[in-house]
Amino acid sequence: MEKHIGSCRCGDIEFCFDNDPINAIFCYCKDCQALTGSDKWFGLWVRPENFAFTKGTPSSFTRLGDSGKEVRYQFCGTCSTALCAEVAAGNFYSVSATSLKDNKFTPKMSIYASSAPVWAIFPNDVPKYEVLPPR
Repeated sequence: MEKHIGSCRCGDIEFCFDNDPINAIFCYCKDCQALTGSDKWFGLWVRPENFAFTKGTPSSFTRLGDSGKEVRYQFCGTCSTALCAEVAAGNFYSVSATSLKDNKFTPKMSIYASSAPVWAIFPNDVPKYEVLPPR
């Protein structure tokens, strides 16, 4: 079983998850843009039973997602690095790929492309969805 380790920028918070994520996405929704200060979030979707914080306790902020269910963002209260979002509607954590110590993952899809800024660049070889892919 492969273990993936990540942390915030200052090192106060550390986390890990086992196995490969169930998905790897670029999300261009307005909330992810606000979270990152960029055009997108690179999230690795990880089942709750495979994810754990191993050092420190993150701060959190909760909002309602498009589904009407909660999305709980967890971040470092010291350096403000966004670490993950717990997505109740999908029963997964969207873990910040850029917070991993060794990120070997590449995006498998781009979602909420309709919300992307006009200057956003989409990878040519990654499927793009205006909102979410058909279930």
